[in-house]
Amino acid sequence: MNTPQTLNDLYFDAVERFSSKRAALRYKADGIWHDITHQELARRVKHAALGLFQLGIQPGDKVAILSNNRPEWALADFASLTARCPDVPIYSTLPAGQVAYILRNSGAVAVFVSDREQYEKIAEARNDAPALRHVIVFDEVEGIEGPGVLTLARLIQQGAAAESKYPTYAEDARSVKPDDLATLIYTSGTTGDPKGVMLSHGNFASNVVAALKVISIGPDDSALSVLPLCHSFERMAGHYTLFHAGATISYAESIDAVAANMGEVHPTVMLAVPRLYEKIYGRVLENALAGGGAKRKIFFWAKRNAEAWADLELAGKPIPAWLGLKKKIGDRLVFSKLQARTGGRIRFFVSGGAPLAPEIAKFFYAAGLKILEGYGLTETSPLISINPPEKPKMGSVGPPVPGVEVRIAEDGEILARGPNIMQGYYNKPEATAEAIDAEGWFHTGDIGELDADGYIRITDRKKDIIVTAGGKNIAPQPIENLVKMNSFVENAVMIGDRRKFPSMLIVPNVAAVTKWASERNLPTDDYGSLLEHPDVVAKIEREIMLNLRDLASYETPKKFALLKDDFTIEGGELTPTLKVKRRIVEKNYAERIEQLYEDA
Repeated sequence: MNTPQTLNDLYFDAVERFSSKRAALRYKADGIWHDITHQELARRVKHAALGLFQLGIQPGDKVAILSNNRPEWALADFASLTARCPDVPIYSTLPAGQVAYILRNSGAVAVFVSDREQYEKIAEARNDAPALRHVIVFDEVEGIEGPGVLTLARLIQQGAAAESKYPTYAEDARSVKPDDLATLIYTSGTTGDPKGVMLSHGNFASNVVAALKVISIGPDDSALSVLPLCHSFERMAGHYTLFHAGATISYAESIDAVAANMGEVHPTVMLAVPRLYEKIYGRVLENALAGGGAKRKIFFWAKRNAEAWADLELAGKPIPAWLGLKKKIGDRLVFSKLQARTGGRIRFFVSGGAPLAPEIAKFFYAAGLKILEGYGLTETSPLISINPPEKPKMGSVGPPVPGVEVRIAEDGEILARGPNIMQGYYNKPEATAEAIDAEGWFHTGDIGELDADGYIRITDRKKDIIVTAGGKNIAPQPIENLVKMNSFVENAVMIGDRRKFPSMLIVPNVAAVTKWASERNLPTDDYGSLLEHPDVVAKIEREIMLNLRDLASYETPKKFALLKDDFTIEGGELTPTLKVKRRIVEKNYAERIEQLYEDA
């Protein structure tokens, strides 16, 4: 097999290599999982690409995709790429105003949309996107019509009818060069307007090849696609890498359906952000604590022994026979149930997008569910490093993948260089020059270190570091991760920049708080009032401080504000990949924050 130099090489090679009897993609409709083979996908991709030509779209024109994860997303992506049109993925959770900004800024001439909800955003945004001429709707939705509007089925039909006009479609598609633009991915914009990251065919293809040198994936693997395909992590790893390796990709129905879908699909590989693993861990703890005394004792006995086993295993030390026996008993009594809930076939999870708490990584490892934590940014296509399956290190994001160089700047910032580094920010030469220096090093904005084995450890985002009024530097993410380990906490954001001391906004776990309050005969009919009850406030603060007992005094939050509602994408406090937008949170809760410091 030749090493693919472009995404089109990767796509056509996979279609040629894999049997028509195997599923490339799977989706659930009417309660049944349906398969799409590589050959069936290729037929529809070709006709969709030719349909774009029939609309008058030319190679080099930009085509946007506004949709949740589904087979048509992959079809639209490959159709655009093989038509030699860079595509512009847009998160389906974005409001119409932000959609309009991306369409206008990118100059997209066409957009694929999934359904009526997304179409209505486009209808609202069209006047602000003068280049947009065509809207292609995946679903057959009654009443959607207008100039330049057609269904995906109609586009494919038009392309199929014109097939004889384009005899060199595949050769032309393969003529793209590694340096040709493949996509414009707009960063989620934790500060300011999003920037269009220009990623080439070679950026992505090199990253796919590098990833598969570290992690073995093949035609026997099955994956559940959960993260938005707009996100560079899912796009590279959960879309291109899996497709190139011949794995079957099943699309989760929704975030809420992930647990059920895992039981149906039985994935061997799964990619997610730390929030998903935190939720699974929190649910496991909650169930253990809710059980009777015997069940609770068995769980914590199994957890304690399994983590002791994991410490020795990860350090490469011999496992005493007595500990091995206890581990087997714990697996049978406790962890086999957790493994079954993930589908029973997981070889490994991959975590990216934000730091994963080492304690959670170790718990999953001890439970027989290995999480390989990786690291990267949209601007690096995205993979910079990942933990190798045979030698993971908890608390690290692994060594750089083959072909990628990493060094630590004098101020602790992580710098990366290699074939995966973006071409730049679209129409923003100053921002590009600020991000990539004259020697080709990309400045990640993350603070970290390299250990003796070349593994990267990240301490925090450079811009998130809290500097107290006393001049103490505090990295908030590790502290927030410690707090979120507690079953009484759903979310946490640390504040305190230029303040006398750090404080924390806490979103309590509704179920855990309500259950605890009920057992003590406290009124639970009004949750907002319950969070103001002195006993509840004291309980949550005690729980938090248990998790923070090993912190230095200056790092320890001195005050807490309990928030009734969790942060949301719709409220602007979370990015589409569930990262907290600190500045927005601080703005939205400015009054509560000021109350914490009134008497300081």
